[in-house]
Amino acid sequence: MRLRKIPVACVQTRAANREVFEAAWPSALAALERAARGGAALVVMPEGTVPAYVLGEEPVDEAQLEAARGNVARIARAFGITVVYGTARVGAGRTYNSAAVIGPDGEELGHADKQFLWHFDRRWFARGEALEPVDTPVGRLGVLVCADGRLPTLARTLVERGAELLVMPTAWVTSGRDPANLENVQADLMINVRARENGVPFVVANKCGVERGAVAYCGKSAIVAADGTTLARAPETEPGVIAGQVEVGAEPRGYDDPPTLQLPQARKKHAARLAFTPARDAASLERFEAIAALSDADAVISPLSADEGVCVARAGGIAAAFVDDATVENPAGLVSARLAGLDLFVWRTALGGARTTALARTRATELRAYVLVLPNDSQGRAFAVDPDGTIVSGTFGSFRLAAFVYDANRTAATKVAPHTDVLEGLRAVEVLRERGRAEVSLE
Repeated sequence: MRLRKIPVACVQTRAANREVFEAAWPSALAALERAARGGAALVVMPEGTVPAYVLGEEPVDEAQLEAARGNVARIARAFGITVVYGTARVGAGRTYNSAAVIGPDGEELGHADKQFLWHFDRRWFARGEALEPVDTPVGRLGVLVCADGRLPTLARTLVERGAELLVMPTAWVTSGRDPANLENVQADLMINVRARENGVPFVVANKCGVERGAVAYCGKSAIVAADGTTLARAPETEPGVIAGQVEVGAEPRGYDDPPTLQLPQARKKHAARLAFTPARDAASLERFEAIAALSDADAVISPLSADEGVCVARAGGIAAAFVDDATVENPAGLVSARLAGLDLFVWRTALGGARTTALARTRATELRAYVLVLPNDSQGRAFAVDPDGTIVSGTFGSFRLAAFVYDANRTAATKVAPHTDVLEGLRAVEVLRERGRAEVSLE
């Protein structure tokens, strides 16, 4: 495939309530034009740019949506660019949280409707039911909307179906836990993993500020290279334009089919304290097992706890799937196992470094599972990640035996927001993936 360098830009807007859309819209258009004048061939704008993210119960004004589309089309034609922007879309009597793709001739080339509705999205939006890339002059775009980026197989399906570049209008929210650091797991962790695991760039536009006094956005619009490197990132609290150049056209990362892992028939223990160590020699393991018993650990997990290869083992009454690098790096590698009921993955890895940490935290968060990382090097760091993506314990220096508490209540809590269930989202994507395979087999 021919490699191409594409200048891209993100417009980060300041949030505005739906009622003042007409007053706020010119500022967003001016930023779009500024991005175009800066030389971008592709510009991405946030989720819910038109007319807002929090719609409320009032029906959207279709004339307003069409007028806004005309404004975007005018700028796209004037500068010969492709624009992806977040907008409400009305079709077949339903309203969708959509990303519209406008080409250089001002015509709509396609759209993507949000699949993984977040919290109150469902009150006014219907769930999208299609998952296909959009052909544009800059390449085939895999378009997601906000929470869609939390599901590893959704982005992966778009890449498998030919997407060269992932783009995402988003409305990343933040809890305000630390006003000096507006956190969001996608912004801070997942988008870089998404790019790297698929081997394609990822361009994401977010909002900043507050909507209706109750929804706070974290900013951090980003342009990420195919290797997961951040090329540009917007600030947390200010609107503006970021720009960069991404390379598309390389062969995306390929994966073998993941192993089949099934939950053992025996009943799982509800909770257990699990000690772990990277030690591999029998003498060290015997010594650590004695210490672990004194500290009330139910079991000690080490790189030798299972036979070589991928298998399911028992650890203190807990079903643990032992997995390798190829399985964990594959966006679909752990999904079937998680849907089958497994929620503790022991990852024996040769990778190491920040890449391992980011991937372990991402897999734990997106699957609502525990991930225990054991290095192939007996002197390396072993660590455990909980279903929130937090590293809860780990070895370091001469500290070679650590422990954590596995709690099935944590992994059973698969709703990451009210009415937003991770496992339901993953199952919905699996239906779309199977439908696509069936269509291919009939061709």
